[in-house]
Amino acid sequence: MANLAQMLQQLRNERNQVAKDLDRLDKAIAALGNLTSTGSAPAQARKVKRTRKLSAAARKRISEAQKARWAKVRKQKES
Repeated sequence: MANLAQMLQQLRNERNQVAKDLDRLDKAIAALGNLTSTGSAPAQARKVKRTRKLSAAARKRISEAQKARWAKVRKQKES
């Protein structure tokens, strides 16, 4: 029975060592994931690219300006 108790203690020690190694690897993965955009970093650590929203008035001004540019190009081609 003493041999069985020693084996059980050895298995527990090995399990604790593996748990420590696993924790260390998880921390390394998390650190590397924060450095890369394609890593497996947590969702809150990833940067979200936000798009700019234009107002209707701004879209209208841009549209009118572009139409004026194209009209100018067409007028030059006719000449």
